[in-house]
Amino acid sequence: MDSQTNKRTILIIVSAVDAVLSGIVLLIYFGFLPVDISSWGIPRWVIGPVGGIWFASAIAVLAYQLTRTDVSE
Repeated sequence: MDSQTNKRTILIIVSAVDAVLSGIVLLIYFGFLPVDISSWGIPRWVIGPVGGIWFASAIAVLAYQLTRTDVSE
């Protein structure tokens, strides 16, 4: 396989896993999953923005990698 194809596949897998993990963090923050985040020692107001930025960046990388055209001539 081509090294560019391997790199692209790895980026797709990693960004998809990042999106899932950050989605779980956001579900915990919004209270949909019953996890007590106050016991983590991190202020609640930090969890939301960090999870949101993490989720947005993971989705952006995933969307870019999935829509990028393969130019190999």
